[in-house]
Amino acid sequence: MPTIEINTLIKADLKTCFDLSRNIDFHQESLEHSNEKAIAGKTTGLIELGEWVTWEARHFGIKQKLTSKITEFESPNYFVDEMVSGAFKSFKHEHIFQGIDGNTLMIDKFHFEAPFGVLGKLVNTLFLKRYMTNLLITRNKFLKIKAEEAFKDRTL
Repeated sequence: MPTIEINTLIKADLKTCFDLSRNIDFHQESLEHSNEKAIAGKTTGLIELGEWVTWEARHFGIKQKLTSKITEFESPNYFVDEMVSGAFKSFKHEHIFQGIDGNTLMIDKFHFEAPFGVLGKLVNTLFLKRYMTNLLITRNKFLKIKAEEAFKDRTL
């Protein structure tokens, strides 16, 4: 199963980063380019342990739906969302937050598997891993900007 790991250092406190990362409204805003929308389950605000959300978005030119559920939750340091149904064979996204000298190191570990056996492994290798990496980087850049702005405004 391929894994993507992305580390993002953010000049903001743990709680701000943790809450933005699990905020449905923020998630939609950060992935506006794919027209990602929460259409069922928890569709606004902060998602909690045991809650689920169904997303609708356009990826690879195709409208897709994906439902994920929060399966682990330790505020403000860790949560996991896992696919319940969708285009992947499976995925597990670990969100890890570590405080470092008043800043936050946000670590994303995204474990995923494409469907279709050998063909899926080829898809992983050829473009899916790169596509998902770029999607996570885009989201994390946006989160970093918003968290640092919010933190700066509070400290002025």
